[in-house]
Amino acid sequence: MAQDTLWIGTRKGAFTLRRDTGNRAWKLAGPQFLGHIVHHVVQDPRDPRVLVMAARTGHLGPTVYRSTDRGRRWHEASRPPAFAKAAAAAKPRAVERVFWLTPAHPNEPSAWYAGSSPAGLFRSEDGADCWHPVAGFNDHPMFPKWSAGATPDGEFLHSILVDPRDPRHLYLAISIGGVFESTDGGRDWQPMNAGCAADFLPDPDAPFGHDPHCVAMHPKHPDRLYQQNHCGIYRIDRPATRWERIGANMPKSIGDIGFPIVLHPQDPEVAWVCPMDGTAVWPRTSVGGKPAVYMTVNGGKSWRRQDLGLPRSQAWFTVLRQAMCRDERDRPSLYFGTTGGEVWASRAGERWRCIARHLPEIYCLAVAH
Repeated sequence: MAQDTLWIGTRKGAFTLRRDTGNRAWKLAGPQFLGHIVHHVVQDPRDPRVLVMAARTGHLGPTVYRSTDRGRRWHEASRPPAFAKAAAAAKPRAVERVFWLTPAHPNEPSAWYAGSSPAGLFRSEDGADCWHPVAGFNDHPMFPKWSAGATPDGEFLHSILVDPRDPRHLYLAISIGGVFESTDGGRDWQPMNAGCAADFLPDPDAPFGHDPHCVAMHPKHPDRLYQQNHCGIYRIDRPATRWERIGANMPKSIGDIGFPIVLHPQDPEVAWVCPMDGTAVWPRTSVGGKPAVYMTVNGGKSWRRQDLGLPRSQAWFTVLRQAMCRDERDRPSLYFGTTGGEVWASRAGERWRCIARHLPEIYCLAVAH
């Protein structure tokens, strides 16, 4: 019988939740890499046996692990992501965290991209074993201005997206910095932030310096991108160059601030977000201690609250940008993990139930097949 598998990356290692598709009971296993910070776990859609993990290994620093047997055994990269040696007059940079992983285009079956903290872009062409800095971004003349800020948790390069029609067409995001686009395989980049608010900047229409939390490209309609930003929820339909703030249609009492955004696997009009309290001191918890997911079925023109099964009060959830995901079903199962160590599951957001408790702080969730 087929199994559902959910990989959970935490502050203290990686865990799995598994169940037979005909059984509602989930079985927790792990941890693997106990004590390591696991920022991201990604299954390779080109070869489902392959998993790649971004981790910070205690006192030994950031690295990448790869498994070719669905996570039974792992091997550390022989050359983890690292910045190129700085010129004599330049300020040296060192990777503190490997934060994000993305498989490259299907026509490049052994290639991967990684994003780091501080912001850096890296590529491997040998199955995530040897990583090399992408000079077109990391050494771009505008790079010092593009990544001149940092969030309270640091500076992250994330949301690396590859156009399924063209391996040279790439997007990425920096918190703080903004969204950037390349049409030549990463040799050159341009900011793509028009229409996004930047309430914390002197110039609210600045071309860069924004704080995107998560950017998602629809897998079936890659001209449709959604963004959960520090200053709202946005959508863009390329070749348009200006984002539309669809979060303005969220209830005013909830707002449109959060970290993750998840898209339906088939329908580009359907998306889910997990709002956080974004008031003046930025609590980053569920609004009023009443957690909920919000769903749109019309590209953000309207939103519907989905909180059935979730606590009704005094539940101060925080859900980070990589800690919400869905499977590939036409009526997908949704999952989110909290910094309090709980995992919640629902079919299409209709009714939620907690399927794991008492885990370390959850950084990421990923469905594997």
